[in-house]
Amino acid sequence: MTFDDRLDALAALAKTAGEAIMPFFHAETVQTDTKDDARRSQVTEADLAAEAIILKGLKSLTPDIPIVAEEEVAAGRVPDVSGGRFWLVDALDGTKEFLKKIPEFTVNIGLVENGQPVMGVVYSPASGDMYAGQRGVGAWMELAGGARQAIKVRPFPKAGIVVTLSRTYGQSTDVKRFLSRYDVTNQVDAGSSIKFCLIARGEADVYPRYGGSMEWDTAAAHAVLAGAGGSVRRIDDGPELAYGKPEFRNDYFIAWGGVDL
Repeated sequence: MTFDDRLDALAALAKTAGEAIMPFFHAETVQTDTKDDARRSQVTEADLAAEAIILKGLKSLTPDIPIVAEEEVAAGRVPDVSGGRFWLVDALDGTKEFLKKIPEFTVNIGLVENGQPVMGVVYSPASGDMYAGQRGVGAWMELAGGARQAIKVRPFPKAGIVVTLSRTYGQSTDVKRFLSRYDVTNQVDAGSSIKFCLIARGEADVYPRYGGSMEWDTAAAHAVLAGAGGSVRRIDDGPELAYGKPEFRNDYFIAWGGVDL
């Protein structure tokens, strides 16, 4: 398989941003503010430092492609994405885990073309694990700086699926109703985009998200999962989750492994 050369550049950029995050993670206290958004989400010094690194790197790598980054949007700086090709950046996905000193936060950088994520990297700074994928080409991971290896979703089991859920939000009534259709043998709780990556590497089968999320939360991991043979679809068994929506707000979705929909 031949990956776009930019994928390696994205991985290096995500790692550099992750290195900037870790001193804040190990600090006793981190300056935190509450954003004036619908979710009243939190932003930290680490978010801002990592995003500044990624913005600079992407502008150098692809000066012609607009960048939609979480904190830039929060500050009212929203580029024109009507051309159909743009970057989506969440420099620190999993802020709740980060603030609780749970090492399950990620750096997410994804490229969208014509409504679909076509390339992306997800980096876990605390573990050193890197995931990358390109739609129609493939996906790979490097665990804690080890050798790069191809990853692929596993065939969807006829019985005994593994579900991965948000460590923060857990099982809602909607999630329980969805899971009642299946024989669930194991549940793996995780933060941030790691849930998508567990499916991409064949260690889980499905991630149902009956809750709010933004496009920068999912684009990079969606690209990794698509490269590994999975999909992210709207509830229920709907079309592939699209990007470039009003306010960059996602519909509820299901991330699937090797299931024939």
